[in-house]
Amino acid sequence: MKTAELKTNIMCGSCIAKVTPILNEKIGEGKWKVDTQNPKKILTVNNENLSVHDIINAVEKAGYKAELLS
Repeated sequence: MKTAELKTNIMCGSCIAKVTPILNEKIGEGKWKVDTQNPKKILTVNNENLSVHDIINAVEKAGYKAELLS
């Protein structure tokens, strides 16, 4: 399984609730999580079939920003 980590502006539980339907549809339920305790609000995705670009597009569709950690 391929893991990607992205910095986001998903700040709290309400934000996670807003992105959940979109990320579950695009990435898959249980294949992603957001660490809101981390200052960079890290989104971790476990998926072999999606590119980082696909993940960023899904986050942006939900109204948030994401960028690959360098």
